[in-house]
Amino acid sequence: MTQDEVLDEFRSSGALLEGHFKLSSGRHSGHYLQCARVLMNPQRAARLAEALAAKLPADIRDSLDAVVSPAMGGLIIGHEMGRALGLDAMFLERPEGEFHLRRGFALEPGAKVLMVEDVVTTGLSSREAIAAVAREGGEVLAEVALVDRSSGSADLGVPFIPLIDIDFPTYAEGEIPPELAAVPVTKPGSRK
Repeated sequence: MTQDEVLDEFRSSGALLEGHFKLSSGRHSGHYLQCARVLMNPQRAARLAEALAAKLPADIRDSLDAVVSPAMGGLIIGHEMGRALGLDAMFLERPEGEFHLRRGFALEPGAKVLMVEDVVTTGLSSREAIAAVAREGGEVLAEVALVDRSSGSADLGVPFIPLIDIDFPTYAEGEIPPELAAVPVTKPGSRK
């Protein structure tokens, strides 16, 4: 899929929002990609996952044992990536602030894992999830995401393959432009 085709999927599902948003990273933006909306249609979610799986280098794809994603944002696309790759898909939760595998999920020692996210802005959640996989005995070979909002600056410590790159500006708390600050803020992400 081309970048325009992917953005059309977001637009047609009402998943490309405009306003004033406080992102999970703590930064502010005038745009938000609500991946839950774009993924709510199973056929669309499957198309996006298949397009993302097609971008994986063969040496990585052929080495994988499992797919892991952080809940909530990565849960649906992680499941669809598991289907696209023919692998089990598990998810991490952080009921007390730190990611862990729960619900009977476990990795074999040394399991080669693909980390799957919906959106990466700073990479903080991704790095936390990758560290959790290491604590659980696995090794993340790469991360994929539907959207890279970092402008290519997110350092995850592993190869990072996004389906699309979006360069919507984001702002730190003290740098919000007056026109954006005048709009009531919404916090749609997964972090409190």
